[in-house]
Amino acid sequence: MTNSEIAAIFTEIAEMLKLKNDNIFKIRAYQKVARAIGELKEPLEKLASENRLNEIPGAGEAITKKITELVATGKLAYYEKLKTELKERTLTLNTGVK
Repeated sequence: MTNSEIAAIFTEIAEMLKLKNDNIFKIRAYQKVARAIGELKEPLEKLASENRLNEIPGAGEAITKKITELVATGKLAYYEKLKTELKERTLTLNTGVK
């Protein structure tokens, strides 16, 4: 995955967390790391292989694990889980079914 694709995923995560009324600091962390990834001059794959993901501004332990998962597999379980939760929540709101 490219840096811009990964940055877009973290931006989407921040947006989904906003919809869930999650912790504002968590939302801002995803926004910050998305911006930082978008501005990187080196590919994330290189940083990951050199164990340098912690050099990304805003990338703590949890986020570096997510970046590693995305770089290694092209997927992120947390992202998929959030999409599913919001889809189910939207269906519940639209149909009134719980």
